[in-house]
Amino acid sequence: MLKSRVFAGLVGLVAAVLLAAAVPASAQQAPRQGAQKQTKPTIVLVHGAFADSSSWNGVIPLLQAQGYQVVAAPNDLRGVQSDADEVAAILKSIPGPIVLVGHSYGGNVITNAAEGNPNVKALVYVAAFAPEVGETALGLTGKFPGSTLSSALAKPVPLPGGGNDMFIDQAKFHDQFAADVPTAQAALMGIGQRPVTDTALNEPSKNAAWKNIPSWFVYGTADKNIPPQAHAFMAQRAAAKETVVVDGASHVVMVSHPDQVAKVIENAAAATQ
Repeated sequence: MLKSRVFAGLVGLVAAVLLAAAVPASAQQAPRQGAQKQTKPTIVLVHGAFADSSSWNGVIPLLQAQGYQVVAAPNDLRGVQSDADEVAAILKSIPGPIVLVGHSYGGNVITNAAEGNPNVKALVYVAAFAPEVGETALGLTGKFPGSTLSSALAKPVPLPGGGNDMFIDQAKFHDQFAADVPTAQAALMGIGQRPVTDTALNEPSKNAAWKNIPSWFVYGTADKNIPPQAHAFMAQRAAAKETVVVDGASHVVMVSHPDQVAKVIENAAAATQ
């Protein structure tokens, strides 16, 4: 009796193994492939001039709450191509799909950093420049009336190797850069601002990645750095998938309206899945 039970058990085990082997490999891998299709992209945030990565502090937790991996890439603000090369190196280290987000001058950087990287599936311009090849930040700023940045700048700081560092005058920072942000918070932002070189603001873009990568735009109607008309022009030229205009928002729309900016980024990310 014992021998017959053991024999029956062995027969059942062999049958199970043979049945598993008979299942097509594609069927066995289907769940894994399905999981891969649902992989969320990594969100890479690039700050702009007169700011730092803390400008994304309101947006980051909102994205994380939706399950996104977020990277705030450093931006040296020294030159478009050199800054783009550093961001491009970070992008190459990230496996899987990427949504690349830039604010202000950071738009120039992502437009060049994304070039040639097949993992970058979407570009999001947050009150940012989206230059054509040969265009500069200052050139786009002056393309339409409305920017008051030049009159808000502090005295340039000469650099040892040539060129100048540019700051916004702290006394004018709130009104110029962050008028819809609480006064105390804007004061801290003005003190901690990162300078950009005049060379970077005048450096022509070598690429226009938005021609090949889908783009999303969000900006405010009260932006005093980049005229809203310039934002609208760039979004239309790029055939943006979505353009969100936040009424009354300043140049730092991601600080004053993080929920609306996060939503645009999430929409871009959803389109990649």
